[in-house]
Amino acid sequence: MRIIFIGPPGAGKGTQAEKIIAKYKPAHLSTGDMLRAARDAKTPIGLEADKYMSGGQLVPDDVIIGIISERLQAPDCQVGYLLDGFPRTIAQAEALDKMLAEKGTPLDVVLELRVPDEELFKRLAGRGRADDKPEVIRERLVAYNKQTSPLLDYYNKQGLLKTIDGLGSVDEIFVRVEKILDQYN
Repeated sequence: MRIIFIGPPGAGKGTQAEKIIAKYKPAHLSTGDMLRAARDAKTPIGLEADKYMSGGQLVPDDVIIGIISERLQAPDCQVGYLLDGFPRTIAQAEALDKMLAEKGTPLDVVLELRVPDEELFKRLAGRGRADDKPEVIRERLVAYNKQTSPLLDYYNKQGLLKTIDGLGSVDEIFVRVEKILDQYN
């Protein structure tokens, strides 16, 4: 199963991702983890990424796609993967589609964990982290919505998007996730 998981900060995506990985056994591909691993392994693409990361800059799309492409060669990805935190833009989604098409391994499903902004605000404000101040939370949610809505349209047009109601208990939400993923398993 090849999955992209999309959800705003505070939606519970991390918790649901853990449950998906435990049940369905896909490799968990977090772009942040992959960038650090490629840098630490000193692969050519990892060293390229490090030039940007060490300078506090965003790593360009072509470098991230290169790292994902490299990571997809690993044996654990052959049974499937859950891409978390990527793509974030249409350009990244198009580059990912092109790379997956070249490998003959298109995506199976794009899961969107949807939670109303008011609920996200409550959840994030309740965590008590330093970066969870009301004005910062508002900025993060506005940025997420602005960045993500074009992606949701993009994947919906391809027939890949499945939206999950992110309200309820962890287990109630996971039952909704299972209902979708069991179709691909």
